[in-house]
Amino acid sequence: GPGQADMYAGLQELGVANGEDLKETLTNCTEPLKAIEQFQTENGVLLPSLQYALPFLDLHGTPRLEFHQSVFDELREKLLERVSAIALEGKVEERYKKLEDLLEKSFSLVKMPSIQPVVMCVMKHLPKVPEKKLKLVMADKDLYKACAVEVKRQIWQDNQALFGDEVSPLLKQYILEKENILFSNDISFLQNFFSPSPKTRRQGEVVQKLTQMIGKNVKLYDMVLQFLRTLFLRTRNVHYCTLRAELLMSLHDLEISEICTVDPCHKFTWCLDACIREKFVDNKRARELQGFLDGVKKGQEQVLGDLSMILCDPFAINTLALSTIRHLQDLVGQDTLPRESPDLLLLLRMLSLGQGAWDMIDSQVFKEPKMEAELITRFLPLLMSFVVDDHTFTVDQKLPSEEKGPIPYPSAIPEAFTKFLQENRIACEIGLYYILHITKQRNKNAFLRLLPALVETFSDLAFSDIFLHLLTGNLTLLSDEFALEEFCTSLFDGFFLTACSRKENVHRHVLRLLLHLHHKVAPAKLESLQKALEPTKQSGEAVKELYSQLSEKLELRKPSPAEVTETPSMELPLPTVPTPASR
Repeated sequence: GPGQADMYAGLQELGVANGEDLKETLTNCTEPLKAIEQFQTENGVLLPSLQYALPFLDLHGTPRLEFHQSVFDELREKLLERVSAIALEGKVEERYKKLEDLLEKSFSLVKMPSIQPVVMCVMKHLPKVPEKKLKLVMADKDLYKACAVEVKRQIWQDNQALFGDEVSPLLKQYILEKENILFSNDISFLQNFFSPSPKTRRQGEVVQKLTQMIGKNVKLYDMVLQFLRTLFLRTRNVHYCTLRAELLMSLHDLEISEICTVDPCHKFTWCLDACIREKFVDNKRARELQGFLDGVKKGQEQVLGDLSMILCDPFAINTLALSTIRHLQDLVGQDTLPRESPDLLLLLRMLSLGQGAWDMIDSQVFKEPKMEAELITRFLPLLMSFVVDDHTFTVDQKLPSEEKGPIPYPSAIPEAFTKFLQENRIACEIGLYYILHITKQRNKNAFLRLLPALVETFSDLAFSDIFLHLLTGNLTLLSDEFALEEFCTSLFDGFFLTACSRKENVHRHVLRLLLHLHHKVAPAKLESLQKALEPTKQSGEAVKELYSQLSEKLELRKPSPAEVTETPSMELPLPTVPTPASR
């Protein structure tokens, strides 16, 4: 059959007899048994001692094939070991010459399943497999599949399209994994999207596979970066920026200097990585990062495009924004203005660079975005005034009240704050992080005061997945407030529901939150929310699935009519214990 022919492919070219030759011999001979014996002698294993051993094995019923197969397997193992040894011994030119000769002799047998591993092993150890052989491998799907990654790299580096086909499913998988975390049903303020350390993230399957595919090959590394830039431009998806940084740091972990020394972002990324690990930019590292930014020389401005992509990584933005909020609080205590704090100005500079990444790479104009003075002279002092309002209110609460009665919490939002959140990207980012900060502090008053400003924000940032993921997590700290009609109306009607119908992702996040907290929500409110959140024909699978999960939970909570009417016959009233289903 055709399988047989394949098994012995290439033997004839080497002058080794195969099944076809035996068939021919037998067809043209007068004494078949003699002919077979002669064929066995000519083509058997040439060891004098075997002349007597083989008939002995025959007596024991061991087929010749089994014997030859075991000898063959043994020899193949020895050969594989020998090839690996040749690859490490003697002068470089000589060892490669030996391997090339071996490849020349054995390549015609590459289709024989039994010999293929040897041929593959030889190629794996050759830093430059001859072009002709690579082309033959590339043209044959099965051979290409069987190749070691060392050989594939040699094929990929001159075939960007083929490499793209290999990388593309990994990049899709990576984005999907990120989105699954953002939409995960586990909501917690302790564990969120930003919890895993950089080192842990780099152990992820996709980063590890890409690292393995690239090896030490700068050309392949550059190709992957080019893919990431192109995809970031096409989709504006910031997770590609995360992967850009993770890949570089994964190669850094393996000490692949061939690549790290030629990536101009290496030291900057390494320093920023340490800040991300601590979720804070300390003074010493701030100086170091500033040094890199100030050190960009004339004619090398293009590196700003790469640095901006590294700074656009959500993990970097998160670290810079958290550090900014912390600095602002410190400044309140020190009675210092934002413009007098070089550390704060540096954080803003890096936030601007990160937030400007897409525009810079798109326009190919490599210069740092101009910082708006208003951000520093008006917006940040405004945030500081909110911090002061909180201090004042807390102190007021503790003072013995005269006739004047309790002081109400300031409820008006300065118009300037709302305007900044709508018109200035950096202000919006910092404003949102301030709101996350007060939610985490369980500061309900401040939260309700600023919430209306989130309905309209710069490029709808308040409805972005990362913000909503963090907000829903922090809101679990205010879970007791969900029993209050007023709180729910502000949060749901005043914020979430304003965007649900036009933004599928917001719909999903509200359902996630309710799945987690439905047992805390006032029953009347819950009923109206269940109506408002019903999926439409246009809703995606995810929304429908979440909604049915929620409906199921709410069904379980309704007492059955029997339970309502029956009066317990026990004398002692039992304490009511919440049932597990109500969680």
